[in-house]
Amino acid sequence: MSKSSRKILILGGSGFLGYALYKELNAFYDVYCTYKTPTDKLKRNDRFIMWDLEMELPSTLLDEVDPDIIISATRGDFYAQLEAHIVLIDHVIRRKKKLMFLSSANVFDAFTNFPSYEYDKTFSYSKYGHFKIKIENALLRLPNELYSILRLPMIFGKNAPRLKEIKTLYDLKEPIEVFPNVVLNATSIQKFTQQVHYIINRELNGVFHLGSNDLIHHNELIDKFCDRLRYEDPHFKQVYNSNDDRFIAVIPRDNKLPENYQITIDEVVDNSILL
Repeated sequence: MSKSSRKILILGGSGFLGYALYKELNAFYDVYCTYKTPTDKLKRNDRFIMWDLEMELPSTLLDEVDPDIIISATRGDFYAQLEAHIVLIDHVIRRKKKLMFLSSANVFDAFTNFPSYEYDKTFSYSKYGHFKIKIENALLRLPNELYSILRLPMIFGKNAPRLKEIKTLYDLKEPIEVFPNVVLNATSIQKFTQQVHYIINRELNGVFHLGSNDLIHHNELIDKFCDRLRYEDPHFKQVYNSNDDRFIAVIPRDNKLPENYQITIDEVVDNSILL
């Protein structure tokens, strides 16, 4: 089968990450997406299929689309997502297909003293992190060629919810919340979609950390964005949740992509701001 004929199903294709992936991949693959809330634009696009994970399991959807690759970018009720992923995992096992799961740096949020690499042990105190770990653990029991786990840091971009929040708070003259003791990395939506495209094109498997190679304190990162946006005297609310630095960072090391698919914090900021 040629790569151009591969069929990809993006679950959560109308969200920030899912729609960006659709725009990146659609010209090269046979791409279908799901959405929950109907809009005229989505209803007019025959590549988008209405599906509510909290109302139905994806069994019928999978049979109808019969994708070679499933990209899980879903959001919503954790229990419903877990139930859906049980069906997804069963499908890829029976059909010998592939599931790409968008995970999070939060699978390491109980580790506070160091950044995390691809095959470090996961451990989380948060409900969100626990949920991601449950799905990761199920995938890690599969043959390697059936899955990819893509752990993501904060993602910025022109239409990123985090950047919109900064702009809205500044316009309202409200304080922007920052965490001076949190050390993290980040990426841009452009680089994220390029990385996923590369992983698909090269048929790579396993666990990938799609964050920047360097680290920064959260307050310094937000200050960089404000400076790049040319904001004058932004008001910050500094939140200290510990006396020491806390690392919530997913650093690429074992499955490092080629240099042109890597990114730095300064490039994240530059790529995300279009003045």
